[in-house]
Amino acid sequence: MVQRVLVYLKPVVFVICLLPLAWLVWRGLFGYLGVNPIETVNRYLGDWALRFVLIALAVTPLRKITGWAQLARLRRMLGLFAFFYVCLHLSSYLGLDLFFDWQALAKDIVKRRYITLGMAAFVLLVPLAVTSTDAMIRRLGGRRWRMLHKLAYAVGILGVVHYWMMVKADIRQPMLYAAVLAVLLGYRVAAAWLEKARRQRPRATAS
Repeated sequence: MVQRVLVYLKPVVFVICLLPLAWLVWRGLFGYLGVNPIETVNRYLGDWALRFVLIALAVTPLRKITGWAQLARLRRMLGLFAFFYVCLHLSSYLGLDLFFDWQALAKDIVKRRYITLGMAAFVLLVPLAVTSTDAMIRRLGGRRWRMLHKLAYAVGILGVVHYWMMVKADIRQPMLYAAVLAVLLGYRVAAAWLEKARRQRPRATAS
């Protein structure tokens, strides 16, 4: 029964993950990108990139809270969609805004701190995407793979700060993303502390 649910769930989630891009394409085709379409496209893709990073980070807490272990099967797909939207966000900035001027990109990375943080997040995401396959998990070993993929939290932090510094005036949305990330990080820390305490309890009892 569970396997049957997953057979249908994964394609449904895959299609849902493509809907933000489809909506953007539709808006572009029918001229609903506003007075500054380049900025609209870049901001929109950046928003969804960060949302998918947070959604991917939320999978493990939701799995543990709900007890639905099959949620873990969606984590890889959601993480890869986060990388996909980050690549689209970077490509729109590089192609539509800078017209593939690599020198201008280098200057922006050095001079604009929010660009520096955004590029750092992208660089950290690359090894996570590359090592997302079963073959890479076996090659690295489970323990090293899990340690590497904890970088996803650093990506989330960099992404939130990047967005916060970029918007400057209306910070309500980055504050919301920061709150979500804080809850996820808090859960992670609390779960690790409780697990450590649980492991130490039998030793204390034995002594």
